[in-house]
Amino acid sequence: MTHRKMEGQPRIGLIGGTGNEGQGLALRFAAAGFPVMIGSRDAARARDVVAALTERGGSPDMVGNENSEVIAACDINVLSVPFAHAAGLLDEHGHAFRSGSLLIDVTVPVSFAAGAVRFVEVPEGSAAEQIRQHLPNDVGLAGALKTLPAFLLGKTERTLDCDAFVCGDSPESRRRAIEILDQLPGLRAVDAGDLESARTLERMTVLLININRRYKIHDGRLRVLGLQPRLG
Repeated sequence: MTHRKMEGQPRIGLIGGTGNEGQGLALRFAAAGFPVMIGSRDAARARDVVAALTERGGSPDMVGNENSEVIAACDINVLSVPFAHAAGLLDEHGHAFRSGSLLIDVTVPVSFAAGAVRFVEVPEGSAAEQIRQHLPNDVGLAGALKTLPAFLLGKTERTLDCDAFVCGDSPESRRRAIEILDQLPGLRAVDAGDLESARTLERMTVLLININRRYKIHDGRLRVLGLQPRLG
């Protein structure tokens, strides 16, 4: 895997980034030239994952640490924990966020029971809207990457070749997230509007999971036809 130069790129923190989704994103951000930190409840676990990713071709500059240390060190953080753990993690580590930083939420509230995948109704309407309530007021929030299959993110030899729908709590949050995501090869970031759009995006994820299962595939994803490349 080749890596672009990282001068001037913001550091990306993957909060709870030791799972499949976080690892795939870490590799793709690193390949796009971003300095990457992987966070975990256990700093040793994060460092072990970084060592394994480095062997797979990840950037030798990748760093692993405890979640609060990663949050404090990064102006852009990606929340990649299971949704059930998101609010508690943010309540515990919310103090560590830099003022003016951005959190990109990729979580989706789903349940897997008796072979079925279902959307879990959230009182606030969506995972992203609930997460907004657990963030400091001076931290921006964007919801993105919710419809990308974790399986594909980890297959870094393959292009993503799809759209990433980005909603946010302000135009500035969306702009910053789009600017970052548009640098991932094969990915086009599409402005999906206010944070309330997460209600639709998260349900679309459940639809995609069920389609993938029904057709016995692992990488079904979305692209909007008729849009010009690299929308901002």
